[in-house]
Amino acid sequence: MVMNFNGKIQFLVWVEQINQWNSIWSSEPRDRCSVFNACGNFGSCNSNNWPLVCKCLPGFKPQFAEQWETGNFSGGCERESTICSKDTFLRLKMMNVGKPDTRINVDNETGCRNECLNNCQCQAFSYVAGVNSARRDYTATSLCWIWLRDLNNLEEEYGHCGHDLSVRVALESTVRDCKPCGTTVIPYPLSTGLDCGDPMYFRFNCNTSTGLVRFVGQNKTLFRVISISPSTRRFVIREKDVDNCDPRNTSKSQQLNLSLPFKVINWCNANLDAVELGWEPLTEPSCTTSADCRDWPHSTCTPARDGKKKCLCNSNFQWNGLNCTRESKEQSRRKMSLSLILIVVAVLTIVIFLACIVFVYIWRRKTTKRRDKINRAQLDSERRVQELMDTTEFTEEDERDIDVPFFDLQSILDATDNFSNANKLGQGGYGPVYKGKFLGDQELAVKRLSRASRQGLQEFKNEVVLIAKLQHRNLVRLKGFCIKGEEKNLLYEYMPNQSLDFYIFDHTKSMVLNWEMRFNIILGIARGLLYLHQDSRLRIIHRDLKTSNILLDEEMNPKISDFGLARIVGGKETESSTNTVVGTYGYMSPEYALDGTFSVKSDVYGFGVVLLEIISGKKNTGFYQSQQTFSLISYAWKLWTENKALELMDNFG
Repeated sequence: MVMNFNGKIQFLVWVEQINQWNSIWSSEPRDRCSVFNACGNFGSCNSNNWPLVCKCLPGFKPQFAEQWETGNFSGGCERESTICSKDTFLRLKMMNVGKPDTRINVDNETGCRNECLNNCQCQAFSYVAGVNSARRDYTATSLCWIWLRDLNNLEEEYGHCGHDLSVRVALESTVRDCKPCGTTVIPYPLSTGLDCGDPMYFRFNCNTSTGLVRFVGQNKTLFRVISISPSTRRFVIREKDVDNCDPRNTSKSQQLNLSLPFKVINWCNANLDAVELGWEPLTEPSCTTSADCRDWPHSTCTPARDGKKKCLCNSNFQWNGLNCTRESKEQSRRKMSLSLILIVVAVLTIVIFLACIVFVYIWRRKTTKRRDKINRAQLDSERRVQELMDTTEFTEEDERDIDVPFFDLQSILDATDNFSNANKLGQGGYGPVYKGKFLGDQELAVKRLSRASRQGLQEFKNEVVLIAKLQHRNLVRLKGFCIKGEEKNLLYEYMPNQSLDFYIFDHTKSMVLNWEMRFNIILGIARGLLYLHQDSRLRIIHRDLKTSNILLDEEMNPKISDFGLARIVGGKETESSTNTVVGTYGYMSPEYALDGTFSVKSDVYGFGVVLLEIISGKKNTGFYQSQQTFSLISYAWKLWTENKALELMDNFG
């Protein structure tokens, strides 16, 4: 027989088969509330509300708040106000309570109540009617029990062995507060009936026979309310059906049937079958006449901002979520200061606004003059660029107008090892391209203009003049130029991965370009083309957009190159014409090839051909599929009309 640390006596028997002690009988305490005075004086214990078993009676507060928060309830509770003033009696049902101090024979409950009221030391009374005098040795038929000392060992839901206890308290409440339900205070605006609280918060049920508070859920399902905290606007419910902590459990949410102003704070509060809920603070109550505002002093039935009538607080009062309270001097001072600030801000805003109008007027006049001057300068610049491109000679004055460095021919010869075949990168339409290594290990691509080309000088001037004016991440950058006698060279940034056609039209090398890389290449070409057509200071039409003119840097980013055939379209023009059609067949738009008319649409046509080649991995020129399709474009159109467009995709995997 053993008594453990909490006072429970157990009778243990040693079981050899399992080699351990087994308990076959145990005594009190059977639970937390069975310990004497478990919640201290004026503290009520309810084992059905585990783990929140202790709470102070209405009108009382924890004597040691910090200990109470940690679960140490031994300090009990104390009154919030003294008795023998405006006292009333809190009626508690089925309560277990310590031994009374005195017993008085009375005729009825009123007499018992008066006996307690007439004695300022009386803490509570309990009236018992119809006492069996023969068994209890009393001559009266009714009995009045009086407690003069602090109430202790209080326990709720004590069943038929409990007493109906009337505790003497001085409760502070408003006219709209609901009466306490047993030991639970129902703070405003929570409502247990239509005659108290606020109708929007009418989701609570008070069982007057047991003193239990329940929250009403779906289909009027009742959930036990363990505790309510007015200061934090939260309450905890507990019910066997609420047994899942997962907030995604829709069945549990449907059981609670929550809607504004109620919300879930914590699906698992302290125990697996406890849910912590909260409520939103009450806004000013709705009203139709001033009579509806009588329960809220210092308020008037007035239309609010939303147009609905509400009991709004009068001047120098403010709404605190429950009623109208007088503003402090500091608040009034701040309110007045804010009003003055708003007035000053409004005046300053008007003054600044008028000043801005005057400033904008003056600024627009100056800007108009400046814009006209810039436009004239830009037209002069475009005219000079066009003149440079149209002349057949390249003078020293032309060289001064170029914004890129001039390279000495000898430095180019040294960098390319006298244009050796070992450094040759490829052959363009207007000459070979070499790799050059200059001082500081700078690698550049040197485009050497072919001496045999009659158009060489014109193409050379085009590239020097135009590319020097263009700056974009998807356009190849001109690093310098050289002209000496018949030797003409252009120096570009070096592209280690050569041109796009080097990969696309080779079955083995095309496997390097996955679909993500091809998409990024297409996007980069489109960005560069958009810059030429819309975003650059000079509107440029490339006229020779093809896969061999798309160079790839070390990260496979595309850069448009070879501006030898490019033309400027001045002002807001979008097209022009020429008597000499130049470019690469297969990439020319029909109107350009037939009539010599070129525009931004001509480049878009070439971009479309490049896009089809990137997707299919096939050249447009020299393409043969069947008697009906002699080009990649016609083949793509045929597949599109037959709803077989995916068959065009390159099967490089």
